This record gives sequence, structure tokens and C-alpha cells, in this order.
Amino acid sequence: MTTPTELYETHSDLLDQAIRAASARDYWSAFPESPSKSVYGEQAAPDGERAFRALLGKPFPIEVPGADGTVSTERSPYGVQLGVSYPKADPLAVIAAARAATPAWRAVGPQGRAGVAVEIIKRINARSFEMAHAVQHTTGQAFVMAFQAGGPHAQDRALEAVAVALAASTRIPVTSEWAKPQRGGDPLRLVKTSTPVGRGVGLVIGCTTFPTWNSYPGLFASLVTGNPVIVKPHPGAVLPLAITVQICREVLSEAGLSPDLVTLAVEEPGDGIAATLATHPDVRIVDFTGSSEFGNWLEANARQAVVYTEKSGLNTVIVDSTDDYKGLLRNLAFSLSLYSGQMCTTPQNILVPQGGVMTDAGRRSVEEFGADLSAALDKLLGDPARAAGTLGAIVNDGVLTRLTEAGGAATVVHPSAEVADEHHPGATIRTPVVVRLDAADDKTYTREWFGPVSFVIATESTAHSLQIFTETVRAHGALTAMVHSTSPDVLAAAREAALDAGVHLAENLTGGVFVNQTAAFSDLHGSGANPAATASLSDDYFVSGRFFTVQSRHHLPAAEKATAGTDA
Repeated sequence: MTTPTELYETHSDLLDQAIRAASARDYWSAFPESPSKSVYGEQAAPDGERAFRALLGKPFPIEVPGADGTVSTERSPYGVQLGVSYPKADPLAVIAAARAATPAWRAVGPQGRAGVAVEIIKRINARSFEMAHAVQHTTGQAFVMAFQAGGPHAQDRALEAVAVALAASTRIPVTSEWAKPQRGGDPLRLVKTSTPVGRGVGLVIGCTTFPTWNSYPGLFASLVTGNPVIVKPHPGAVLPLAITVQICREVLSEAGLSPDLVTLAVEEPGDGIAATLATHPDVRIVDFTGSSEFGNWLEANARQAVVYTEKSGLNTVIVDSTDDYKGLLRNLAFSLSLYSGQMCTTPQNILVPQGGVMTDAGRRSVEEFGADLSAALDKLLGDPARAAGTLGAIVNDGVLTRLTEAGGAATVVHPSAEVADEHHPGATIRTPVVVRLDAADDKTYTREWFGPVSFVIATESTAHSLQIFTETVRAHGALTAMVHSTSPDVLAAAREAALDAGVHLAENLTGGVFVNQTAAFSDLHGSGANPAATASLSDDYFVSGRFFTVQSRHHLPAAEKATAGTDA
């Protein structure tokens, strides 16, 4: 058995680096993002695929307290038959098991909990290729993206959460001596002990698009601050989180702790277990990524818990002018296409002044801009192999429904088309649809169209674009925004508008950095300042709401008083 203290000592250097990186906000990564043999070893890729294949068509090997029967709910948008079944959770049983495991976890202390957490993350990293296949065939991400976003990038976010949680929960000294001088007598002396205490059972509700990347921050922040965690995956993307929980339970058991500190809660679609768990009086923390409808419901109804949500929004691009028109189009086309627009950070509304955009290629009207963007999309996605690697596949029927609906508009600039994948003939792959609208069409563009659907919206002026941007984001939320302008005054106005709207802003991205990508340890994902999200990972609020610090105090014993007086 390796104790939590020993695990902390083993990983203390990595934790120190992570804490420094989270403070500096410069580039830093603990886990290489390249699925290369030179990085992960000659056999890592084939071993990972074999491990994934070995899970298919059979019960997943994991224990769930009070499980009653099994469920099998996943399907691959690439046509692979998954057939993995999982124990069906009993909400009351997993909550009771989590509560029973809590006292021993509290006694471990922040450093020991962080040591256990890092050991879990490193073991997840060792299974990155297996995880990549699990993510690919449940979410529809192309393999390289599934490896990066579902593997090392998610692991970096997990480590960042551990670092931020450890720093926050050790800010107050564990013990301190307090002496208050007294006139004509010895000082009053007390010994004070401060203990971080978890808020209670944590619930992580996973999403179908980025099950690890979006779930890991809440999972690991709750663990390190002293809370047991119930992981409730989306029925369409269970396997990546089942692997994660399996590893958590293995490490906890080997450290002499109850594996029920992390449990898996799988359900049939429509069972409503997330609502049952989220409103239970013993569940005190809820982390959710998904639709605004259910996110708003959680915020209104899980009143006994602190609720962290990441919901949908109207990610916006303001186009005013540019000195790199080709770079703008190339960058924007990729942002619209990556993972078929199924990212919470993908741009939806592209605001262009009716008078056109001044570029290094001359002034381009709204109509010309739309045509040029369409041509950039065709160039990017013209080769089927490259298109499949960029777009991934679509598993959600709701995305296909919205794509069809938008494609029926009278002013389509770029129609959606099917793409064939030679490696996966049954894959469901579509290119983006882009529709031309006017500013008056607000009933259309103020609705969130999750998926590969975007709008080029003609406005009266750049000032009008900024007004629409501010008003729509304040009302409906957004996780990202971007402005293209060569004017310092416009850029300054855009920054002010972003502050008013409460959304992170990118300026003039024309190269290899894209508005819908966020880097762990540097970028803030979600501001917490508009309806799309309630917190950012590195905000104090993201971790401070997960624990309390409880203090006890007593008089300094007589013998220690004498020693203290001698030392003085």
C-alpha cells in the first residue's frame, strides 16, 4: 500500500510546477499532446486500441454500490458496434456510500488528497490511447482530436484544478499560536487549528461532446477539497468517464481508502437520475455541462448545493477591418468546422457592417464576405480525408435536425454537404451551413444553434455590431467572442463591450490560434459573468465554494507556556 502522504511526496515537484504555472498563466503542459511513438512508446497506440476493443460487447468491469441491473446506451457515429453495459445506479445507495467514505478522506488532508489525485491523473495519462478510442466512438471527435482533447488536454485541466484547489485549501496555516498581551500579566495564549472541510457529496454531470475535458475540473477540484464525487455520465458518452472512475477507484483502494469516494451513476435515457441526485439534501456540489434548459433548472432547483454550470451561448465575431483577409477567412473557416461546430466555444453569429469590410484585398461587401467565407470552407474541406479529420462525426440527432432546419433558409451562403470517411464508411459527417441574415432577424440568431450552423449578420455599422454583441451576450450568454479590426479605437470599444457583456475576447486571430481553443494553465474558460457559465476554472469561486475552513482553539498548555516564555 502506498499512503496518500507518500503519493504527495512522489508528486510534490509536479504539483509545485502546476501551482506556479496556474499563477503565471504562461504556456505549460504536463502531458504531451502528440500521439507519437517517440513520446508514448512504440506499443502505446496498438496496446490502447486493443484495450478499447477488449471492452466492447461485454459488461464494463466496475463496482457500483447498490447497482440494480445493467444499462447499455452508447452508439458510435462511426458505425462501430459498442455494446458496453454498465451497472445501473441506485441514487440513494451511491449517496450513502459516498457519505460513509467522507470522514477518512477528510482526515487525509489537502496534500494527501492532492497526491492521490495526481496519481489518478498520471494513470489516466498512461491509458490515453485507450481513452482516445473511447472518446472518438462516443462523441464523434476525430481520433487526433479525441486523443488531445479527451486525453492530455483534459489531464492538464485536471491537474490545473488540483493545483488551484490545493493552493486555496492550504492558504490558511493548519496550526498557529495566538498571544494577546495583557497589562500587568502574562499574555493570553491559544493554539488554533484550521481544517479544510468539504462541503459534501459532489455530483459531476457529464456531457456528450467532451466528457473528460469538461468533467475533470469539477471532479478533481471536489476531491482535493475533501468531497466524495458521484460521476453521472451522459447516456451517449459513458465509456470515457467509466474508465476514469475505474482508475479513481483503483488508486483509492491501493492507498487504503474507500473506493466509494468516486462512484459511477449510469442511467437509461429519461430516468432522470441527474435531477434526483442534484436535489438530494446530501449532494452539496453540482458540476454540469450541457443545455441551458437543464442548467437553468439546476440553478433554480438544486438550492441545497453550490451549482457550477457551463451552458450554451451566442459566441460572436465582430468583423470591422483586417490587414490579413486570407488569414481571417482561413482561421474563421477552421473555427466553424472543427468537430462540426460541436464545441461550446464555436462562433455562431458573425456581425458584418452593411457598408462592408475594409481589407488588404480592398473593401468587401457583406455578400462578398459571405461568398469568400464559403470559398474558404470549401478549400479547407475539399479533400475528404482532411475534412473527416477536421469535422469528426455527428452523434446527436438534435445537431442534425438543426443543420437541416438552417439549411432550409432562403439565404444560405454555404450549404451543408455529406462527407465520406474511407476508414469509417458508416460515419455521419456533415460540413457547416452558413446563412446570411439581417440584424432584424434577431428571433433566429438569438437562438442557440449548437452544431455546424453559423450566421453572417448584416448590421448598420461596427458600432451597431458592438451593440448587438453586448445585448445578445448579456441576455443569452457566450463563452467566446472575437473582433477583427485594424482600428485601435474599434479594438478599445470591443474590449469595453466584452467587459460589459462579461465574455472573454480574442482579437485579430489569423494564424494557428483559434477562438474555440482554450489552453489549460493559461486561458480562462468561461468568465462566470454572463448566463453561459457560473465560474472559470482558475477563479477562486470555482474552488472556494467546495469547502469550508473550520477552526478549533484551546489554551496553550502550561508546559508549553513555560517554554514559550523561555524562548521569548
